[in-house]
Amino acid sequence: MMTDVAEQSGSVTQSRPEGDSDPQVAASAAPARPVDARTGTEDAAAAERIVAIRERIDEIDRTLIELWQERAGLSQQVGATRMASGGTRLVLSREREILERFRRELGADGTQLALLLLRAGRGPL
Repeated sequence: MMTDVAEQSGSVTQSRPEGDSDPQVAASAAPARPVDARTGTEDAAAAERIVAIRERIDEIDRTLIELWQERAGLSQQVGATRMASGGTRLVLSREREILERFRRELGADGTQLALLLLRAGRGPL
């Protein structure tokens, strides 16, 4: 028996010689709507919803980036002001306070995020 296999969009279809029918192959032979590469779905309503949600995600990302940059600049100003007045480069109790706040609110990922924020403002240790 000869079998051709073709893969398209993650699904496998097989063609068999005439008269050698397979119910699963016959069921999958029905024309399928193309999967939207941007959304990963063939359902138009779901794709539209995904696009709308992603637009909001993109807005949030832009805001996060702006806030990240603002926070880093403010933190650098604090450090420069402190050092210019004869203070220390770091205040470890403040860093622990920030780490604890993020850990409490966001869990282990929050700790990692806080570490990145701290490094953005003060540079690597």
